[in-house]
Amino acid sequence: MRDVTRTARVLRTLLLAASLSALAFQVQARPQKDLPYPAPGAKLTPEAIIDQVYFLNHFYGFKNFSIENLGSKSVTVIVNRTEGSSPKTMTVTRHINSDYNDGKIRQRDIAFFGSGKLKATGFLITDYEDESKTQSYMIYLPALRKIRRFAQPAHDDDWGGTVFTFGDVALRKTEHEDHELLGEEAFKHCSGFMDIPRNQRNRYTRDLPESEPCEHKGKMVYKVKSTTKFENWWYDYRISYVDKETFGDYRTEYFKDGKMVKFIDRDWGELSAEFKDPRKLFWKSWYGKDVVTGKETWAYIPRDVVKYNTDKPSKYWSPRTLTKLKR
Repeated sequence: MRDVTRTARVLRTLLLAASLSALAFQVQARPQKDLPYPAPGAKLTPEAIIDQVYFLNHFYGFKNFSIENLGSKSVTVIVNRTEGSSPKTMTVTRHINSDYNDGKIRQRDIAFFGSGKLKATGFLITDYEDESKTQSYMIYLPALRKIRRFAQPAHDDDWGGTVFTFGDVALRKTEHEDHELLGEEAFKHCSGFMDIPRNQRNRYTRDLPESEPCEHKGKMVYKVKSTTKFENWWYDYRISYVDKETFGDYRTEYFKDGKMVKFIDRDWGELSAEFKDPRKLFWKSWYGKDVVTGKETWAYIPRDVVKYNTDKPSKYWSPRTLTKLKR
């Protein structure tokens, strides 16, 4: 009974009912799954830039895209730390499939937490082509050994107890905001990382980088201001720094009442120089910090766990797989 209660508390963190403000945007135009790369010299609207960012972050350029688990030294690690506390870790695997042509399913996303407070919890998300349908969420509950269906979460719910929200990770689309191009400039930042003392590292964090990555510093970026359409929202607007060539969103800063309240840094990596489409990238890391509370989250993805365009059949993205994943 205690395990069931603990699972219920975790789920309240992971998935809450969609808020009324989120429901107001159920019907929306979505960026094309086969969104073309802009023609050379094309002058892009701010909306077109954000469409490209969405395309990139959802890996629509691939038939499928996976972040595998190759053991304790090669697995995606998510580190959470509140101010004055030791870091807490959890590992995750993820598989995204965009290879659907039935006019019904747009994309399916299956993920599994291998350690941490969500250990053995898995979820399957289905995104539909029908713009009037919200996403479907199926969650495997290890304490119950059963799958439960949930409504699409609210945009401001935190994703797995991290600094990142479901809006940051998956739900926010171009139509949820008004966009303004503030100009172009050389990117001035290094990507964030978490400085973890040696005596606070574990088997998942002992080999993580010990300095901030700066390879994107100096690259030319679009600076886009996006003002939310949600009323009484946790931020008024955000500013994104988007690579002019790849559309990698290196940094996003969130503002409320004129003050920055959160930022997210994404370190993008190249998969293969053979790709003609420069948008075929992968996340090397995400780093986010709540400036108000001091809480921070660092997700680190080793290159060797990233797989794409594999021969996994579409039936892999099913409730059956959700119950059979290695635990």
